[in-house]
Amino acid sequence: MNIHSFIMFAASGLNIVSVLVLIYGVVKCLFAFVKNELNHGESSIQRIRLDLGGYLLLALEILIPADILKTIIEPDYKELVILASIVLIRIVLSISLSKELKSLNEKES
Repeated sequence: MNIHSFIMFAASGLNIVSVLVLIYGVVKCLFAFVKNELNHGESSIQRIRLDLGGYLLLALEILIPADILKTIIEPDYKELVILASIVLIRIVLSISLSKELKSLNEKES
């Protein structure tokens, strides 16, 4: 296996891990939501949102190194601009999601 194949394999692996984290988080929070509704909403829906946001944030953070690895393989100007745009969007999403999660966590405390 050459270095190009290894880097592409690693980037694909990170993408898969990110999707699995997201699916796991959605399924877990969906079950928590259904359980909450069946119990007539006695527990906080904010806690479920907080958990889902944490999984979403983790999935986004895993995608950034995957994009960096892909750009290492194809380092042309167009790929760098695309990478910079994707990373910027994900960072903005991560920051806003982190602030919302912090706010929800403070309200819950």
